[in-house]
Amino acid sequence: MTQPMMAELDCTESVDTVMERWPATAPVFVRFGVDTCCGAGASIEEAAHRDGADKTALCAALREAVAAA
Repeated sequence: MTQPMMAELDCTESVDTVMERWPATAPVFVRFGVDTCCGAGASIEEAAHRDGADKTALCAALREAVAAA
């Protein structure tokens, strides 16, 4: 029997949307210094740029957190 496919994290989604869908991503945002409060309406890509985080590394770490959850 196969497992149902889990929706893949999309780094064009907002920080809020991703944290709501996958709570395990919250510590990743904190680790990368991404504002998860006032700036959480921005897309992950925009937030990474704004907060000085490596977008590629952030997206990879978020996907790892989702896969491990």
